[in-house]
Amino acid sequence: MENKISKPKVLSGTVVSNKMKDTIVVAVSSYEKHPKYGKFVKKRKKFKAHDLGNTRSIGDKVDIIETKPISKEKHFKLVAKS
Repeated sequence: MENKISKPKVLSGTVVSNKMKDTIVVAVSSYEKHPKYGKFVKKRKKFKAHDLGNTRSIGDKVDIIETKPISKEKHFKLVAKS
């Protein structure tokens, strides 16, 4: 059996909460076509991401990348800008 190694997802969104220790909540918006009616609908999903040292504040635009699970609900981490 062959092990598939896929590229991790990279999402961009806005920080909506930073009240937890080393964790931020990022709202990611997408624009999708409704399968039956054909109308374009704006969808929003929130992801918890690891932010070591709480460096980001509410309203910041950030990129997050998929990683192995850090906790029960946290499986993204902040992309380091160089």
